[in-house]
Amino acid sequence: MSKRYAIGVDYGTESGRAVLVDLSDGTEVADHVTPYPHNVIDEKLPVSGIKLAYDWALQHPQDYIDVLTQSVPAVVQASGVNPADIIGLGIDFTACTILPIDKEGQPLCFNPQLTNNPHSWVKLWKHHAAQDEANLINEIAESRGESFLPRYGGKISSEWMIAKVWQILNEAPDIYDQTDRFLEAADWVVSQMTGQSEIVRNSCTAGYKSIWHKKDGYPSKAFFQALDPRLENLTETKLRGDVVPLGTKAGELTETMAKRMGLKAGTAIAVGNVDAHAAVPGVGVVTPGKLVMAMGTSICHMLLGTEEKEVEGMCGVVEDGIIPGYMGYEAGQSAVGDIFAWYVEQGVPAYVQAAAEQEGTNVHEWLERHASAYKPGETGLLALDWWNGNRSVLVDTELNGLILGYSLLTKPDEIYRTLLEATAFGTRKIVDAFHNNGVEVQELYACGGLPQKNQLLMQIYADVTNREIKIADSKQTPALGAAMFGAVAAGAVNGGYDNIVDAAHKMARVRKETFKPIAENVAVYEQLYQEYSKLHDYFGRGENDVMKKLRSIREEARQ
Repeated sequence: MSKRYAIGVDYGTESGRAVLVDLSDGTEVADHVTPYPHNVIDEKLPVSGIKLAYDWALQHPQDYIDVLTQSVPAVVQASGVNPADIIGLGIDFTACTILPIDKEGQPLCFNPQLTNNPHSWVKLWKHHAAQDEANLINEIAESRGESFLPRYGGKISSEWMIAKVWQILNEAPDIYDQTDRFLEAADWVVSQMTGQSEIVRNSCTAGYKSIWHKKDGYPSKAFFQALDPRLENLTETKLRGDVVPLGTKAGELTETMAKRMGLKAGTAIAVGNVDAHAAVPGVGVVTPGKLVMAMGTSICHMLLGTEEKEVEGMCGVVEDGIIPGYMGYEAGQSAVGDIFAWYVEQGVPAYVQAAAEQEGTNVHEWLERHASAYKPGETGLLALDWWNGNRSVLVDTELNGLILGYSLLTKPDEIYRTLLEATAFGTRKIVDAFHNNGVEVQELYACGGLPQKNQLLMQIYADVTNREIKIADSKQTPALGAAMFGAVAAGAVNGGYDNIVDAAHKMARVRKETFKPIAENVAVYEQLYQEYSKLHDYFGRGENDVMKKLRSIREEARQ
């Protein structure tokens, strides 16, 4: 039998990438990236130029199809692999990223009569404008003693499905009425490959982002009616559709999409997955005690457990949510790489840019090299990492960033190092929350763009958490994991695998070199972490609400 392959398609915040993988050993034969032509839509709508309010973040669904029709043919052509030997395809997606569709399965924003309404578009994961709805969901769920709330760390996020759907109902009831279903973008893209009749919902996004439970299903109709009588039948109407486990074959590639993607009609298509969650088998983690950090613009922290525990601020615990047979825990930081990018783009003086150009390097690399010269604590600075709010453990998108300790002698590389340290302290908060509540964290795994590029960052994380960190050997770990699930959807009888554990044992790889904590650094960072924790609680737990007052004053000024 000739070699067999699968394709993983990873949908990120600004681009999508396809990776063609050899199923015998996980070798990534070819990869291709398609930047989204419309990128993140957070200021005004395309064509019409209609301005968006603060905290909005939308995308164009056509960009997702472009990834399939550009990147998939590109990897097939670059690899020289016969499409007949590509037996499966899986995708992963940023989540919670949702869109309203009509009865034909098409996004409402494609309708010329609806395209000028922002609520007809895809709401990206970092759309935070549904915070008022999220606050009410939490308030009502707590007052009713809803059993689901502890499974999500005590708070439902504005980033998630129900809050975003309720915002649409409140602000654009006509869009809500014309919506046949609200779908995760991952499920919509899968439906476009397999045909409209094959729409299914994946258990990962349903469990972590839509308050669905393997045994209990969605919250009761009584709960939704308590939120808003118009939502009483939401789950059986606009959220209808079978919820199926990861690795399930959603359907087969249609003739039409096969021609556009350069693949064989009938290729097995796996149900969608969350990008970070797909990375867990991608680094070979299939047992408890190992926390996986998918590090990019944000960080998702994934961990396996054998029991369902209550952990403050976790994004969710879902049975079979990551690896079958285990409880899958998720937490996260809503800005990490985004913070470093913000500083480079908005805060670095011209002389740093000029020096980097003169040395033939980029600003990030220049800052990392110079920041590496400082010892822990030497900058005299401390920061809170809330540039895009706090996802875990406070679950509050209305918090903001802070840097303490500036002087007239403060240098740009000192600020850069402080921002790296702040994100490490945020991860330490999450690790401690899990570990101290009975979900053990013995070692860390890191994947994504940041671990590949920034050694200083990873050493700081090892020192702050006092744990060894292993780094994924793949540069496209979520896509590798998605390809694994594509192979599982195809099955061993077709040259794939019958379960994700078998696929991970054969296909996952980590680097031999690891980052180990340095004792003297650990000691200093422990002192700094205690001060970080004081600031964290002072500004984040209601002792001082100046951040929210500033937001309110800003909104009044803008209006």
